[in-house]
Amino acid sequence: MDLSAFPKAAQLASLGQQAPRWRPGLARAKARDRHNELFASADEASGAACALALALDGMRHATDGRLEEKSLLWVQDAASRRKTGVPYRPGLPRELRHRVIHVAAQRIEDALFALEEGMRCRDLACVIGEVAGNPQALDLTASRRLSLAAEKYGVPLFLIRHDAQRDTSSARMRWQVRSAPSLQPRWNTAAPGQPRWHGELFRARSHAPGEWILRDDGSSLVAERKGARIASPQDEGQIATPDHGDLAGAAGAGPLAAR
Repeated sequence: MDLSAFPKAAQLASLGQQAPRWRPGLARAKARDRHNELFASADEASGAACALALALDGMRHATDGRLEEKSLLWVQDAASRRKTGVPYRPGLPRELRHRVIHVAAQRIEDALFALEEGMRCRDLACVIGEVAGNPQALDLTASRRLSLAAEKYGVPLFLIRHDAQRDTSSARMRWQVRSAPSLQPRWNTAAPGQPRWHGELFRARSHAPGEWILRDDGSSLVAERKGARIASPQDEGQIATPDHGDLAGAAGAGPLAAR
């Protein structure tokens, strides 16, 4: 076998450096990045909270004028409901509380069916799914069906994988998420701060891998990296974004949500 035809390690590294960095506001612009997976612990609410923040980011930057009128489909299998409970409407963002359609599936097969059928409905703003572990039904074929539906009908999917191992998937954006310490409030240091999450984009079709501290300030998704801050697409080019910093050590692993 002639190994000279294969790319060298330096060439592969340069390709990774040329890939554009992810930033808030890109979700709706990338038609092929509508299938997202978020791996998170079921002991904290970081997976669902970060999925909501990413979904809201996509809605805020959408060009569809009717998006604020559309509903959000939230699907859970029985195992995820046992681990994390069901969505608490008063705790959801104000603009989404009256727009959530909740589906409580008993079997993983039913949950996957509901997710796929939901993405076929263009009257939905997005679909959020919660699945626990690594069920056999969620194989590469099922994952590919979800990706094709999201791309064909233009409805984003945010699939939360509770206590799951990173397996084979066709998801375009794959995140590892955990809670990060909140910033101290300015006026009342004893009050709880805004939720923040450590997000590692470990696999993406259109972007280089990276790690960020994410938070939603009520009007936009803010993504912070060591020595840099990207608040919106308009900020690109104004602040340098260096390569990976040691965010894992800086962010810590303490959950913010009640267990």
